[in-house]
Amino acid sequence: MRNLTAFMTVCLATLALSGAAVAADLPKVTVYKSPTCGCCVKWADQLRASGFEVETINVRDVVPIKQRYRVPPQLGSCHTAVVDDYVVEGHVPIEDILRLLRERPDKKGIAVPGMPVGSPGMEGPNPQAFKVYAFDSSGAIEEYAAHSP
Repeated sequence: MRNLTAFMTVCLATLALSGAAVAADLPKVTVYKSPTCGCCVKWADQLRASGFEVETINVRDVVPIKQRYRVPPQLGSCHTAVVDDYVVEGHVPIEDILRLLRERPDKKGIAVPGMPVGSPGMEGPNPQAFKVYAFDSSGAIEEYAAHSP
């Protein structure tokens, strides 16, 4: 039942975002990634399909980007994105980005550490449960969302 609810939420969010008026209201997302990272491209493509304008910037080393935006090292992933003054680290689901933009918490950003199978851009067999964490500029971390396969 949870999977059906999550699927319906994603479908409804995608449908809601397909309108030009809503898409025009979404902020631009800048994604910093390695030139050879295919899963980062898949994640950016999903953002585009949901109505975000996405700019991808290929960098040789993403670590300095993570340091610049103060991503706690334990939350690191393969790409770092910036959207409307928030940092989005890794394969964060679109629904969580939309929630972040809607609720506007006093946080630096949100992150999915590592590259869990089943997260956006990392689809594949045997998906895993994964969590999204929020972090602030002091480095404090708390759970933001949990996702089941």
